[in-house]
Amino acid sequence: MSTTMPKAGEISRKWYVLDAAGKPLGRTAALAAHILNGKHKPTYAPHVDCGDHVIIINAEKAVLTGKKLEQKYYRHHTGWIGGLKEIRYDALMKENPEKAMMLAVKGMLPSNTVGANSLKRCRVFKGAEHTHAAQNPEMWSL
Repeated sequence: MSTTMPKAGEISRKWYVLDAAGKPLGRTAALAAHILNGKHKPTYAPHVDCGDHVIIINAEKAVLTGKKLEQKYYRHHTGWIGGLKEIRYDALMKENPEKAMMLAVKGMLPSNTVGANSLKRCRVFKGAEHTHAAQNPEMWSL
């Protein structure tokens, strides 16, 4: 038996829809990262970008368990002295729930070019409507 390695030209990509309504943010992000990496396929190889496209809908209805809404912060630094910016997750989920979901998915992807290219195939929408009906996406149940 020989092992076959997938080549970039031979990879077929499908579109999937994940509904985050009432589901934990982290579990939805973990499943999205799993699909974006292509780990659900039998032809998965860690050095080849063989994942699929993911559409996450209802990001505003995703839940954070425990006291994460009050205790968890998103922090980033501007690069200037004293430039640490932070926002609590309850404010982030009200203002920009798409960003909270993208940050969670990004943290679960590898920190290399494969992960960066995989993140480009992730689309997050605040409500139940999305603009990719022409791609005929399939619903993926959590």
